[in-house]
Amino acid sequence: MNMSVVEEAMRIEGKKIIGKQLINVFNPFDNSLVGTVAKASLDDINRAIKFAKSYKCTLTRFERAEILKSAAKLLAERKEEASNLITLESGLCKKDSLYEIGRVSDVLNFSASEALKDDGQAFWCDLTPHGKKRRVFTQRDPLLGVITAITPFNHPMNQVAHKVAPSIASGNRMVLKPSEKTPLAAYFLADILYESGLPPEMLQVLNGDPSEIANRLITHPDVDLITFTGGVEIGKKIASIAGYKRLILELGGNDPLIVMEDADLDEASSLAVNGSYKNSGQRCTAVKRIMVHESVADEFVHLLVEKSKSWSYGNPMDLNVDMGTVIDEDAAILFESRVNEAVKSGAVLLLGNHRSGALYSPTVLDRVKPEMDIVKFETFGPVSPVIRFKTIDEAIHLVNSTAFGLSSAVCTNRLDYITKFISELQVGSVNIREVPGYRLELTPFGGIKDSGLGYKEGVQEAIKSFTNIKTFSLPW
Repeated sequence: MNMSVVEEAMRIEGKKIIGKQLINVFNPFDNSLVGTVAKASLDDINRAIKFAKSYKCTLTRFERAEILKSAAKLLAERKEEASNLITLESGLCKKDSLYEIGRVSDVLNFSASEALKDDGQAFWCDLTPHGKKRRVFTQRDPLLGVITAITPFNHPMNQVAHKVAPSIASGNRMVLKPSEKTPLAAYFLADILYESGLPPEMLQVLNGDPSEIANRLITHPDVDLITFTGGVEIGKKIASIAGYKRLILELGGNDPLIVMEDADLDEASSLAVNGSYKNSGQRCTAVKRIMVHESVADEFVHLLVEKSKSWSYGNPMDLNVDMGTVIDEDAAILFESRVNEAVKSGAVLLLGNHRSGALYSPTVLDRVKPEMDIVKFETFGPVSPVIRFKTIDEAIHLVNSTAFGLSSAVCTNRLDYITKFISELQVGSVNIREVPGYRLELTPFGGIKDSGLGYKEGVQEAIKSFTNIKTFSLPW
């Protein structure tokens, strides 16, 4: 497997990279060693950025598109291998990792299509009494400097693809640091892209201790843009030290599923279960608060519990399992403690809160209060906390009362409710009769407040962020 250009240049003897420290990657389910990657130093970071900066992309739009399409084809052919790697290093079940591979293929193919588009504009200049017989045109150019990308553990390959593929489509050069907990999927994707013809200067993957290398990745003078997906605290730290650079921060979420009194409760409870437990609940757009109108709450909660009981969890490699582990035991311990604290404060535990190492069961809590930590903060795991409300205005207030503003979902058939929610919810997305996380890989995605600065991801928006608009005019 290709690592980065820096790592490829090192001599390899058995499993040891001479002169380099290593990062071991362990399976969260059984703690077995999955793989080993080199631990990058500051010198490695400096060399990688210099190597990228010295390169100017000469690939045509067609050539960039062909590389991306070829990578999508190779990934489809190797989906079992890629899926196994994701499951082994992250603990996500096979159902989730196979689904992720499909999403990565979508990102690659959408990026290939966008690479072929000319989104420039043309303006007539004789529109005013002071105008001239000229036309103004625009075009998008790659950034002058390098892009730094930092990705999290929860979607080990798809989060990487959302940074890498638009960068390739727009002719940029990227240095990527994936999560040190799940780096192998990133190397796997890079290997496929190299095999498809990608010049190594356009993508280098390095890993290391964030406390040692992150500042250099962020503050290096040849870095023009930092694209980061991860926690709020780290995102704000990046913003505080980045200086005069472009930032794309996709941070946490506290996403609600709102169930109104007219909702189809069977549909709503199915959305709640899928939104809470898919990907082991480890999604920024997972359902983290289930807000239910008091008139239908009892019936809804009954359905939620029964459907949660049928959601199997266990060995992630078992194709019949619906949910694997969370990322590590520390995360599972945190969820367990927050649930216990909520119960002590008056919430009612109806199902779950069982933990064994990094395995944590689907868990349902009723009678949750907005001030409880389980819903006040982002609980990044498979917990379904139910908050009851009386009016639509109360529901909107509860949604807007947290620091987050990523996404939301609403179960209702009333147009007046729908338009009010879309108008008044302080979030980046509102999905009607769907989970908060629903989107296409092409469409704009991102949040406001502590969920992000309002800049969107998604293939089209990423390409816009990764490029500079140049304006030129001609006599006409």
